[in-house]
Amino acid sequence: MSTPIANQQRHFFEYVIGLILFLLFLAATYFTLSVFLGIFTFAIIFAVPFAPLFNKLVGWLGGKRKLAAIIYGVILVAVVAVPLLFVISSLASFAQQLQDLLHDIREHRIPALPAWLSDLPYVGEKATALWSALENDPEGTLKKYEPQLKVILPKIIQAGGSIITTGLELVVGVIISAILLLRGEKAVEPLRQFLEKILGKDMGTAMLSATGRAINGVAVGVMGTALIAMAVSWIGFKIAGIAIAGGLAAVIFLFTVVQLGPVPVMLPVVLWMFSQDHTGWGIFMIVWTLVLMVVDNVIKPILIGKSGKLPILVLFLGVIGGMSAWGFTGMFKGAIVLAVSYTLFTSWAKRKGSAADPS
Repeated sequence: MSTPIANQQRHFFEYVIGLILFLLFLAATYFTLSVFLGIFTFAIIFAVPFAPLFNKLVGWLGGKRKLAAIIYGVILVAVVAVPLLFVISSLASFAQQLQDLLHDIREHRIPALPAWLSDLPYVGEKATALWSALENDPEGTLKKYEPQLKVILPKIIQAGGSIITTGLELVVGVIISAILLLRGEKAVEPLRQFLEKILGKDMGTAMLSATGRAINGVAVGVMGTALIAMAVSWIGFKIAGIAIAGGLAAVIFLFTVVQLGPVPVMLPVVLWMFSQDHTGWGIFMIVWTLVLMVVDNVIKPILIGKSGKLPILVLFLGVIGGMSAWGFTGMFKGAIVLAVSYTLFTSWAKRKGSAADPS
C-alpha cells in the first residue's frame, strides 16, 4: 500500500522527468530552426514596419488580405532582387577580371599600373614596387606571394558567397513576411497562449508586449535607417553625376539592412572618382560617406529607441551586445532579452513598492 509521501515523491520525479524532456524538446526545436534564424530575422524586419501600410492596402482592396499579400510580396521581392542581381553581376565581373589578370601575368602580359593607384598615399609606393617585380619576374613574384594569395582568394570567394546567400535569405524572408502579414494577429496567438499558460495572464501579456516592443523598435530602426541611407546616398550620387545612382543606392539599402553598412559600396565609388582624376568629386564622396556613417551609427539607435517605446539604452545595449554575441540575428535576441529583463525588473519593483505601501 502506497503512502501519501511515496505518492508525492513519485509525482515529483514524474514532474522533473517531464520538465527535463520538455526542455530537451525545446532545445532540439531551437537547433532545428536555428538554420532559418537569418530568414526569420529578415521576415520580422520587413513585416513589422510595413504592417501599417499592408493594412491600408488591405482596406483599399476591400479586405482581400491574400491579394494584398501577393502584391506586397511581388513588389518587395523585386526591390530586393534588383540590387541582389547587381551585386551578383559585379562579383562575377570582378572574378573574371581577376582571373584574366592572373592569366596575363603568367603569360608575361602585364598591363600598365593605373596612375591613380600609384598616386595613392601609403598604398601607391608599395603597389608600384609590386608591379615592377611582376614585370621583371612574374612567376617568381607569384611564387613569393603564393601563401598570401592562398589565404586571401578563398576569403574573397567566401565573402562573395556569403553576400549571395544573405541576398537569397532576404528574398525568402520577404515571402515569409508576406505570410505573417496575411495571418495578422493569428501568427502570435500560439505564443500568447503559451506565455499566459506558464506565467499567468498579466505577466504573460506583459512579456509578449515587451517582446513586441523590442522587435518593433529594432525592425523599424533597421528598415528606417536603410531607407534613409538609400535616399541620402541617391542624392549624393545624383549630385556627383553618377549614371547608376539608383542601382548603387539600392545596394546600399540592401547592405544597410544586412548590417554591412554603406562603406563597402562607397569605397569603390571614391576610388573610381580618384581614378578618373575627379579629385573634387572624390573628396565630396568621402564627405558623403561620413554622412552615411552618421546615418547608420547615430540615427539608427534613435529610431530603435523611439520605435520600441522602451528606454533607448536598453534596446541599444541589447542590439549591440546581441550582435556581438550571436551575429546578425543577435540584434533581435539581445533586444528581446534586455527588454524582457527590464520588464520583469520594473514589474517586480512596482510589486515590492505596492507591498511596502500600507495604503
